[in-house]
Amino acid sequence: MKLAGIVMLVAAAAAAQNFQPAAIEFKGADNFTNQELMDAAGLKLGMALSSDDVNGHAKQLMSSGLFESLGFRTEGDTLIIELVEVTELYPVKMGNLPLAGGAALEARLHALCPLYHGKVPREGGLTDDVKKALETMLAEQKIKATVTATPQAGAGPNAVTAMRMNISTPPVLVGDFKEEVGSNTLDEPAQRILAQQTGSPFDTEGTAAHVEADLRTHYFDLGYLEAEIHAKPRLPATATATEIRVPFTMSVSTGPMYRLAGVQLSPEVVVTQAEFDHQSHIHPGDVADVTHMRANWDYIRQQYHNRGMMKANVIATPTFDRDKGAVTYVVTVEPGPVYTMGKLSLDNVTDELAASMLKQWRMAAGAVFDEGAITDFLATGNEDPSLARTFALSNCTYALRLNDDQTVDVVLKLEKKAGR
Repeated sequence: MKLAGIVMLVAAAAAAQNFQPAAIEFKGADNFTNQELMDAAGLKLGMALSSDDVNGHAKQLMSSGLFESLGFRTEGDTLIIELVEVTELYPVKMGNLPLAGGAALEARLHALCPLYHGKVPREGGLTDDVKKALETMLAEQKIKATVTATPQAGAGPNAVTAMRMNISTPPVLVGDFKEEVGSNTLDEPAQRILAQQTGSPFDTEGTAAHVEADLRTHYFDLGYLEAEIHAKPRLPATATATEIRVPFTMSVSTGPMYRLAGVQLSPEVVVTQAEFDHQSHIHPGDVADVTHMRANWDYIRQQYHNRGMMKANVIATPTFDRDKGAVTYVVTVEPGPVYTMGKLSLDNVTDELAASMLKQWRMAAGAVFDEGAITDFLATGNEDPSLARTFALSNCTYALRLNDDQTVDVVLKLEKKAGR
């Protein structure tokens, strides 16, 4: 925002001379209507304006934080205001505000803040105006709260993806959960999951998604593979002087419970059907719980990792026989590129231990990467009894870094087990 960039009015021959424009036109701000800009600047047709007056209205417009610079001039009896918009504006995210979102909220914000079109600057008057507007909307629901704006960090240094609006005081918490009419009755474990959420910090997007994910996992593990779970805030929230509570409505439709009919591996999968069936802890006729099925897909994925295909994508496509309550999976795999061994680093080990570990390490740089070789090494020390004993007395972990040149760097870390 560059208040110093405002160009002085040149139409008036002297500072004391007033100019009464018949029209006011804005140029360079295509994202806003002429009327929105006039309202934001406090300008009205028929006003008699001195140079100082126009500068004052220009500063009012610039204080929004939406413009890099502003200049104005006259053409006949028309006042022309030329604007350069800022290039970095950010969408608004409602962090923990208990307000119904969507088009109605956006329309109300626009009505209260005419220059608001879904995005705000990192700092400036518009951001402050949006905060005040949100406080006004909360006050209409008898919620007295202070709203703050915090940049939401992105992937890169100093990167911002959104401006997150949060109530800083009082705390906003999850309230009670009420089952929607027609919903399946929640079983006791599901009720315990909800009880654990009650009283936790509320988040407009995160709370509902978290509750739905936890309940979905619970019912999927019971074989209800088509369970539909929906959680939504039951507004308005309730507020006291010390806290705000946001109650929720739950809707659960479990659908049928499924048992496993079978798993068919596509012929190109590197695991044979016999190998897969031998390791599986779930068999035809068993409840098709997601925990065991996910373990099966992890097993297949690991076989690809042991062959250097670190980005292998296991695709398990279910076919449901709803009449029989049975599900069959057909498994295919997108193998992805083959990675090779990169650099090996040892963390938290003595020089003597490092020398022993490097001596027994079998995967040379440039060899096809084999993740299984790492777990075998940490389990056996590659037939070095001394190393095997050391590993047994330690918490051994490893971290992998996949590089753009399709190499994998490995970091091995050892920590003594508690009490050792």
